[in-house]
Amino acid sequence: MGIVAAFRELDATVDAIEDLKRQKITDMTVYTPTPRHEIEQVVEPPTSPVRRFTLIGGFCGACFGYWIAVWTSDYWPLVVGGKAIATWIPFTIIGFELMVLIGALSTVAGMFINSRVPKITMTVGWDPRFTHGHYGIWVPSTPDRARVVEETLRRHGAEDVRHEN
Repeated sequence: MGIVAAFRELDATVDAIEDLKRQKITDMTVYTPTPRHEIEQVVEPPTSPVRRFTLIGGFCGACFGYWIAVWTSDYWPLVVGGKAIATWIPFTIIGFELMVLIGALSTVAGMFINSRVPKITMTVGWDPRFTHGHYGIWVPSTPDRARVVEETLRRHGAEDVRHEN
């Protein structure tokens, strides 16, 4: 159960979020038609875990690039003038290219995994107006706290406030 509020103005939305945070209500979802740095600053989202996907994918890609080059050289050796068959210097190009490729692919995979795309179920608290210029706040709340949240949202100029299960 929760409360959904629709705002027409960005400043009113930011003020409502700040007021909710002052009341120690931090569990909320904010919907915006476009990304806005004002809302991002007031919400203070955690750092994205996608960067871990990039790091691990890049490391695995570099290791695979070096491994496949060394394995290929050992399996089909080309002995030229007594030089070493497997050296790391020429294999750096292959390691780098696979690091970039696997790192990029794992970044895209991490983005889809963390954003839960495709979304099969409807999001609680979402309203079609939030894609057409309105800002929205959904606050999960218990029945005893719902009245306080609703009053706070209305006080800051919410155009529409409704309870949603």
